[in-house]
Amino acid sequence: MNIYEEGKKVSLITILINVILCLFKVIAGIVGKSSAMIADGIHTLSDVITTVMVIIGLKIANKKEDAEHPYGHERFEPVYAKIISSLLLITGIFIAYEGVKVLRSGNYSTPGTIALIAALVSIITKEIMYRYTIHTAKKIHSISMEADAWHHRSDAFSSIGTFIGIFGARAGLKVLDPLTSIVVSFFIIKVAIDFYIKSVKELVDTSADEEIIDTIKEETLKVNGVESISDLKTRNFGSKVYVDIEIFVDSKITVEEGHKIATTVHDNIENKIENVKHCMVHVEPFYS
Repeated sequence: MNIYEEGKKVSLITILINVILCLFKVIAGIVGKSSAMIADGIHTLSDVITTVMVIIGLKIANKKEDAEHPYGHERFEPVYAKIISSLLLITGIFIAYEGVKVLRSGNYSTPGTIALIAALVSIITKEIMYRYTIHTAKKIHSISMEADAWHHRSDAFSSIGTFIGIFGARAGLKVLDPLTSIVVSFFIIKVAIDFYIKSVKELVDTSADEEIIDTIKEETLKVNGVESISDLKTRNFGSKVYVDIEIFVDSKITVEEGHKIATTVHDNIENKIENVKHCMVHVEPFYS
């Protein structure tokens, strides 16, 4: 199963669960008279939208190179991650707004038992969905799916706050129901901002992790004929890494021998190091 198909399978499963969960939470919020639960249900609806965008992003990012995009389409994924982060931010702001509106109106109500049950079901379900999605996201190195996984966990956080608020409101502290929805919204907003920044970094040629850079150096220096490394540059390209490396070889060897050494370095880096899509090797003469 390729990256797109694997990501699509997980995404379709989470969409189905989210639709069912959203309907359950909104109905429970209306029947149970809980503003926090209704807001929580709307948050779950936003999960459906973002997961659809993950599927689209993965499909585009895994398209082969073409005349207009000779380096591939991997950078489309962080673009979609930015959109998902923006939607998550809007969701957080909306939940905070609804909570403030209830606080200002003073129209507090005592939530019903069904709202409490819905919150508990949501906490368990969304945490399972987070773990399921984040496992696949890291396996296929998908930033948009990772952002979507955290969207699931933010919903779990939201439901924890909702549970506390409903429980407190039923115990007599009615103000806790809208108050907790505001507190939870700040967690959602923070996750949105963090992933927006992370997706931007993948669009501005940020270098690869130190671990990958160290592995590139190790694999290069293992090659017989490489005297040392003159220069090494890496850049993230969506979920892939591009490498530009300059190596020193003995100035007395032939061009053909130097080319063979460079080819070995190139093949080792591209074949042995995960996520390296392209490596450019430049040869410099080493004078002993």
